[in-house]
Amino acid sequence: MPYEWTTKPDETPQRMRLWPHQSLPARGFVAFVLVTFALILIPTLPLLGTVLLWGLLPFVLAAVAGLYFALQSNHHARRIEEILTLDANTAHLTHRTAKGELKEWDCNRYWTRVTKYEKDGPVPHYVTLSGQGREVEIGRFLSEEERIALYDDLSRSLRG
Repeated sequence: MPYEWTTKPDETPQRMRLWPHQSLPARGFVAFVLVTFALILIPTLPLLGTVLLWGLLPFVLAAVAGLYFALQSNHHARRIEEILTLDANTAHLTHRTAKGELKEWDCNRYWTRVTKYEKDGPVPHYVTLSGQGREVEIGRFLSEEERIALYDDLSRSLRG
């Protein structure tokens, strides 16, 4: 699950770290691009030595470049990270965007509310924290089942 408590439940402060799924490591990225390039070139083997190869080659290279840039964009989007810190009096959420910007929110732990929007949010089972006149999202990048588990986990932790 792409979130974990980095401290034990009875320790203070409690810290939870959330991150998006990262199923393609750097070595897998390189291997995937090279294998894709090799597989795309197989149908062009009969065209070796002909003028048609030079007509198709720019499109093959454009397809591989498009795949490369799409995967690079996805890799940058995976740098999102959220850290929720719960101490005796305060709930503090730090959200690092894909661009590296930091967004912070804090509230008195007693007044912090966890809300789950079944269908009204941008994604099903949308989880938010609210307090001090603000409502912030948490774990938007998680899967539906993980957001449900996150809501239950947060509800339990904020009560205790």
